[in-house]
Formats: sequence, structure tokens, C-alpha cells
Amino acid sequence: MSQIGAPRGRTCSRSPRSRTLRSVATLTSAVLAVTVLAGCTSGDEADEAQAAAQDNAPASRDKVADGGTLRWAVDALPTTLNSFQADADGTTSRIAGAVLPSLYTLDARGRPQRNADYLESAQVVETEPKQVVLYKLNQQAVWSDGREIGAPDFVAQWRALSGRDTAYWTARNSGYERIEKIERGKNDLEVRVTFAKPYSDWKSLFTPLYPKQVMGAPNTFNDGARTTLKATAGPFLLKAIDRKSSTVTLTRNPRWWGQPAKLDSVVLAAVPRADRADALAAGTLDLAEIDRSTAERITLALRDARAGRNGAEAAHGPGSSITPSKALKSWALANGSDEEKAAEVQAARTKNQQAIAVYASARDTLAKYVVRKSLEPAYTQLSLNGESGPLADERVRRAVARAINRQELAESVLKPLGLPAKPPGSHLALAGQAAYADSSDALGNQDTEEARALLADAGWVPGGAVRKPADAGTKAGSEAERKAAEKANGKTADTKKEDATKEDATKEDASKQGGARKEAAKAEGTTDAKKKEGSDTASDEGLYIVGDDKPGERRTVPAPAVGAESGTGVLAPAPAAARQSAALLARAEALDTGTGSGARAALPVSGTDKGVAGAYAPRGTAAPVTAPDAARALGKDGKALSLRFVLPSGPGSESLRAVGDRIVRMLDAVGIRTEVTKVTDESFFKDHVASGDYDLALYSWPASAFPATDARPIFAKPEPASDGSLLVEQNYSRVGTDRIDQLFDQAAGTLDEEEARELVRQADARIWAAAGSIPLYQRPQLVAAKADLVNAGAWGLAGPRYQDIGFKKAESSKGAERNSRTP
Repeated sequence: MSQIGAPRGRTCSRSPRSRTLRSVATLTSAVLAVTVLAGCTSGDEADEAQAAAQDNAPASRDKVADGGTLRWAVDALPTTLNSFQADADGTTSRIAGAVLPSLYTLDARGRPQRNADYLESAQVVETEPKQVVLYKLNQQAVWSDGREIGAPDFVAQWRALSGRDTAYWTARNSGYERIEKIERGKNDLEVRVTFAKPYSDWKSLFTPLYPKQVMGAPNTFNDGARTTLKATAGPFLLKAIDRKSSTVTLTRNPRWWGQPAKLDSVVLAAVPRADRADALAAGTLDLAEIDRSTAERITLALRDARAGRNGAEAAHGPGSSITPSKALKSWALANGSDEEKAAEVQAARTKNQQAIAVYASARDTLAKYVVRKSLEPAYTQLSLNGESGPLADERVRRAVARAINRQELAESVLKPLGLPAKPPGSHLALAGQAAYADSSDALGNQDTEEARALLADAGWVPGGAVRKPADAGTKAGSEAERKAAEKANGKTADTKKEDATKEDATKEDASKQGGARKEAAKAEGTTDAKKKEGSDTASDEGLYIVGDDKPGERRTVPAPAVGAESGTGVLAPAPAAARQSAALLARAEALDTGTGSGARAALPVSGTDKGVAGAYAPRGTAAPVTAPDAARALGKDGKALSLRFVLPSGPGSESLRAVGDRIVRMLDAVGIRTEVTKVTDESFFKDHVASGDYDLALYSWPASAFPATDARPIFAKPEPASDGSLLVEQNYSRVGTDRIDQLFDQAAGTLDEEEARELVRQADARIWAAAGSIPLYQRPQLVAAKADLVNAGAWGLAGPRYQDIGFKKAESSKGAERNSRTP
């Protein structure tokens, strides 16, 4: 994932940005500035979920001046120019997008669109016995050395990325390993690609496309393309990489056959995020992603400029706190008879006047910029490490998820910026994309009492940290009752183990799944009926229903004695709460075997809470404790429940830490203690997230137009290695299932686009239910741009069209449009 905006949270790469949001598993430093089940929407509803609008000052090419140099901030100089190597970064992707072929690009809704500059057409021409894609290339498309783009380049890239030759140091081979052969078509402009097995994401391949001079041999792939490219084929050429000045210079390509680039050159300047405010104030940049504080400075500068305020008159900055009385007193002291005091005050006044002058100059420069904003094609998530410790229990993970108010967190980040603040409903797509569906109801919304009940069912109770269980038999009985509940829902301990091979192998299996769904629906229907019939005391079976209170009411139930040292009632582990796991699985299976809105309509929804049904406790158990008792630490078997929350400590990640603070308070409200550990930005991901040295962490993933391919390694079930460790690919939460893996494989292997999207939605519902990752908000994208810069800024889900970027033509004396945009 390319670098992603404020608040600075780690963003992890999935693919080269030139293919618009796909990349290798690379950590992106800019991120920190050091950087379904019930409720799943139908396809029509997904179409209604609109992406945030672009804010890139669109202008027709006839309104854009010819010439000029764009100074564009990047986080660092590229360590390699090969997008398919492990250390490729955001700058690598930006260069590739300007100088190399992209057969498909993304539109404003994140959908892949054929790039006519390179392709006249591309389509599946055969499906039996093998899938065959026929590419017809633009007859004018040539490399910078004059050679036409053709089949030899496709063959070289396939061989390099197929994984068959280990001499190539590739970061990924997704899709390329499915290709069986590549042939020349009827002429040199046709390329036939035959797949050994079907591949739905074939449009993701050959973007960016490298020349055979790079891909044709391991030496040129591994080392030759790290610092230079022997041939390019884009609207710009790679002119130079200057390590001394920390710049990369791109110039207009004279061999470019498409619409010529408006700019003479683009200079990518490596400017750390923390230094960008000063660089903008000095006027050395034209375009830069910025954080919220820098955006506020620009907004204030524009406000002052429009009001005609000078530096001393500004309501902010140096001198803004000087009142008339303070100014008079300062003048009196500076001109008084006490020479020592007068000299001291005069020096202070001179220093303040200099600061005002500097601030005023910076403000005047900043007033020449505007802030363009949208939502980044990425989301920030709370990752729950399920490998070991309390979070290895799915009930504890679900309790954490139910304790968190995602809407509040999204609003805290996005609302002050005037951006849509609806939390993402999917791990695999963002609003506006075709695969998007809100599957969050598979887990449920924020519910404090549900969270407490889940923790109690897992054995984490108030006072549990200071005493051993009073009755071991109770624990055994609870386990027996849990198994009975699972059996009643059609699931035993053995059948709960997901066997992806057997699950859909026969019609008999499907029938069994249908039976499980009916049992789950029957169980929940019974619960709903009892809710309606019961009073505030208990149900007919003598069970207290957590979460069934009327608004504004709190039940009081006599508390049993649990020990003199405690003196409080305990929400005892509730056997029936274990039904939630079986119900979630049954609902997932209902979605797997059904399609369309009809299948979703059959799924049970409990009242206003679209999540799982409430947990239960025996009659006579204390009602859920109220604040401040709810803030008491929970424990089990003499051990306190405490989770290690790792956050980055560097500059630019203040907003991320603010989100972390809110999460800490939300967890504290249900009795979950957190140990916040702040680490350097350099070690945050490598030494903690990737290595599994954390319980909770905040980092980001990008959206993808090809989730069946790109998201699989992020949510794949970890597999044990020979040394006893886990092979997690990019699944840093270490939570996964065989069924999720199977759904991804099925989605990647079907050529029916709607079927593929439905399978992706089913996978997402199960990812929600597993509660290893909780999407919190789509990241804000804030970009500072010169007021007269057009076709550049916050692109949202789309990527830049480099040849259209430029500066607006000078205004004519009559009827001219404004030359700048207000934020």
C-alpha cells in the first residue's frame, strides 16, 4: 500500500501503485509520517454506497498551459525501480505510473478500465478447454528505444514472475503462476495468454509492464532495474536520480504517441512528512500530501489573506496574544528610565517583530496553496493478535470488537475535516467499489453488555485476578453445557473444525448445512419469542437475558456470595453464550449456500442489534455491573486480563495515538486493561506487528480492485512451519480459517464477475465473525497544491493521469474563471 495520510498509522503494501492499489508486502513509511451474514447488502445496495468525491481541480486539456515543472513531494528516494521487488515503495510506484505501461487503470469508483494508450482491446476469447485472453495492442505503442511493445515483453514478465525460476528475486507471483503459455496472435500486435486454470483477476496482470530488457534475465531483474530502466514507455521518461539533492527528475517523452504531457518535467523531491510544512512555507513544493496541522495552517493563511490581515494583526501566530495594554506596557518599559530593563524589553520586542515578519512571510506563501481533500483508498484497522494469550479465544476478540464504538472513532478523525465519517463495512472493498457490501453485522455493533457477557463466558470475571476458581466442577459443567449447546445448533467440537474440501463436496453436505441453519434460526426465533413474553425478572427458563433491558432501565438481581474478599456480584460464565459461535458459523454457512437477497432475507436479525443474540446468565446472577465498577480489571485463574497495545511514537502520528487513547477508554469501560507501549516508527511494523510482538495494534491496508488475489495473503489461515513457527504471509493478526481460504480461491477461479464478488462478500462476512481485524475508518487524504495546479490533488480511489497534470492557463481579461479553488 502506498503511503497513506493522516492520522499517521502504519499502512502495509499490497501491490505496485501503477496497477493502482496493488503492491508487494512492503511497509510504507509515509503512513506514520515516519508513517455476510445478516445485514450484508445486495449488489444494488453496494452500488448506492458512494465513494468520497475526488478533489483534484479537474480541467479540460485546453485550459491547461503547456510547459512548466511540477515539484512533487515523496517520502524517500526509491530503493528500487522494480515494482515487483520486496523493497519497492510508494516512490517506485509513482515513477512506474508515469514512465511504464499500465494496461488497466482505476476510475473514480475503483473499477479497472482499459487503458486505450496501450490496448485496443482485451477480452476472454475462450473458456474451454482453457481460459484464453487475447490482447490487441495499440499499433503506435513503442518503447523509448523505438521497439514496439509486444509478445516478447509479456513472455519475459511471465517467466520472471511465475515463480518457476528461483533466480528471480520476486516479491509475489499472484496470477502469473496460473499462466500456461503466451503466444503471438495473428500479427505482432496480438498476444494470446492461455491459463492453466481459470483466473478472474486477469486484468491485474502486466501492470506495470516492464520491457524484456529488464525481465529477460535474473541479473537485470534483481540488480539492473534498481537504479535505472533501459527502456520506458509512458508520457514521461526517467531522466535522473540525484542522491545528493534527493530528487528524481522525469521529463516529457518525445516518442509518446498519446496526448502529450502538459508539463515539461516532474521533479519528485524526497521531503519527510514532518518537514513538509516548512517546505511549503518556503515555496519549494507545488504538490504534497500533508497532515491535519499543516492543512490548518494553510486554511488560516488563506483566511488572513482574504481578510487583509498582516502578521501582527493575525489572530494566531507570534504576537497574536499581545493585547493593547500589553503593547503599551512593553513600549513604556522599552522607553523607560531603567536602562537594563529597557534593553531587555527592546531585545524581546525586536525578536518578536522578527518572528512576526517570518510568520507573515510564511503565511503569505502558504496562502498561495489550497487544501484538496478526499478519502484515501485505504482503511485503518485495529488488529487483534490471535496467536496466543487472551485473544486466542474468539470470545475475547469479539468482546473487544463489541466494546469499540467505530462510529465515534471515525467521526473523531474525519468529521473535523468535513469528510464522510461512516466506518467501513468491509475488509475487502471500500464504498463505491463493485465488491463492497457492509458485512459488519456478522460481528455486531458496539454493545457494552454483550462485550461483558462474552468476557464472562470466556471466564474473565471481576475479582478473577486475585482468586482461583471456587468450583472446578462448575467449569467442567459449563464446558459440557457448551458442547450441548453446540450440538443443539448442529455443531460439535469436531464439526466446528472447518474442512474446506468436504464442505461443498456433495449435496449431502449442503443439506446438513441447511439443517444447521434451520436449527440456528429456530434457536434464535425461540429467544426472540421469549424476549417478547418475558418480564424484567427472568425468562421462563430462569435465565437473565443480557441486553434485553428497556431503554433507560437497569435490572437488579440479588447477587450470590462470591467470597468475602470481593463483596461484589459476578456475571458468571454463561453456557448459553457459547451458542453465539455456533450461530455465527451457521449464518455464514447460510450465506455460503444461498445467493442474492433471498438468502439474506432468511437470515435472522435480533431487534435493533443486528449482531448475534444476547448472552445469558443463570437466575440469581448479578446484573451487568455499572460504572465505576465496570472499569475494574477482569481476571481468570489468578491472572489479570491485560492486552499490550503497541503504538508508534514518532512525529506525525499524534492523531493515531489519539485514536488509540479513545480505544483504551472504550476497553476500560468493559474491564479490559491495556498496557500501551509506544515504540519508534522504524521498529513499529518490523519488530512488533510483523513479528507478532503485540496484542493490539493500529495500521492500515489499501483497497484493491482485485480482492480475491490481493486480500488472500492478508487473511490466509496461518500454517505451522517446520521449526514450530507460523507462516503468516501478510496475516499479521494470525487469525484465519480454511473456509475463508477456500472462498478466496473460488473467487479467483471463477470467470463470472458477479459470482466472484458474491464469494468475496462471503469471505468478508467470515473475516468479520473471526474478529481478527476491525476496520475503523477510511483514511483521510489531504493534499496541499498550488492554487493554479489542475488535474492533481486528492484522487480518491482513482490514480493520476500524468499527461493531464499542469498549471492553469493565465486568465483572460474577460470572462475568465477563477484561478484558484477555495478549500
